[in-house]
Amino acid sequence: MPWYLYIAIRHTFPKGKRLPFFTIMSVTGVVLGTMALVVVLSVFNGFGHAIREVVADTTGDLKVMNGRIFEGYEDKIDLLEESPLVEAAAPSAFGMVMLQTGNRPIVPQVQGIDLDAERKIVPLDDYIRYGDLEELDDDSLLISSGIANTLRLRVGDEVELYTPLMIQRLNQNEVLLPRLMRVAAVFETGFTKVDENTIITTLRSMQDLYGLGEGVHALKVKLKDGVDPEAAARELQGLFAPPFRVSTWLESNADYLAIIEFEKRMMFFILLIIVLVASFSIATSLFTSVVKKTREIGLFSSMGATSRQIIACFCLQGFSVGVVGTGIGFALSFALLAVRETIIDAIFSVIGGREQTMQFYFFSELPVHYKSSDLIVIAVLTITIATLAGLVPSIKAGLLKPVEALRSE
Repeated sequence: MPWYLYIAIRHTFPKGKRLPFFTIMSVTGVVLGTMALVVVLSVFNGFGHAIREVVADTTGDLKVMNGRIFEGYEDKIDLLEESPLVEAAAPSAFGMVMLQTGNRPIVPQVQGIDLDAERKIVPLDDYIRYGDLEELDDDSLLISSGIANTLRLRVGDEVELYTPLMIQRLNQNEVLLPRLMRVAAVFETGFTKVDENTIITTLRSMQDLYGLGEGVHALKVKLKDGVDPEAAARELQGLFAPPFRVSTWLESNADYLAIIEFEKRMMFFILLIIVLVASFSIATSLFTSVVKKTREIGLFSSMGATSRQIIACFCLQGFSVGVVGTGIGFALSFALLAVRETIIDAIFSVIGGREQTMQFYFFSELPVHYKSSDLIVIAVLTITIATLAGLVPSIKAGLLKPVEALRSE
């Protein structure tokens, strides 16, 4: 080990002694800055990652649409499933209805599915909280947990469905009565956007409710593991003539993901200021250390130490503070995120607003996802800033003349 590295470590972390005050404060500043960066970036990464997963799980990897109702979807499904990229495909119809029980109405999104085909795309069985998925038929429906809570519905209750088709028939002097349907099961995906306002019916029921005949609005596509959705969408587009279009789930959620990415970048630069503030404490502390150790610096110079070695000695003190502070910061960040739900529950119990916050971000829990690239950037930047913070005082130490340094009182 070079002597200047050994001296730098011993000055910063003396063996068998209490840590110097400047070391404690400098390391604490780096720890706090690292924690802030890791926690915030991991949470924002969690939101983006969770959206990717839950949207792909609930809607499939790709959609095939033409902007209108189309029939003959069985042939198109066969065409898709012949592709080596595709695991399965399923028809889907969707729209809005008014659901009412007693005097309590609500206007949810409704989706009509072919249950057997849908199970190959979406893990519906994993989402069922109450009831039995096998009970779903043309006279029943699945309701999300949010609707069940809002309308106080349970499995077996009956509800009335009103559709836009009723208004159309009224214009033709016909009267359609509301459709009476039974709650077969309650589902919950963990994605608030779906759980708050969605019901599911059979495809035949949806076609009757909207007067679609044998038509559907879209085909959901699940890709095989490891297949890139964007590349697959471009290749599968060749199977369909306009106006049919193959799109990824990312396209329908691009705006929301872009907002999260923008917030993440802004928070990164804002929180980086914490590390910069910590660097000033490191620089100030090392300036003080240079003044206190002026005679020691003169002694090193008189014994043959070069200016570069003396600069390295004090610069490495900043480096060692950065390494130790970053390491502790990472460890505390991972520990903090591991118990994040307990902390969040405690905070919201005091300030309130949990439902509004979770509703905005569309998740019932705070997601976290660690990206190795972000962690590497945080570590490199933090250690670099801490090292540069020691550069100015180390240059001052390296420029001291041996005779003047030894004369210093």
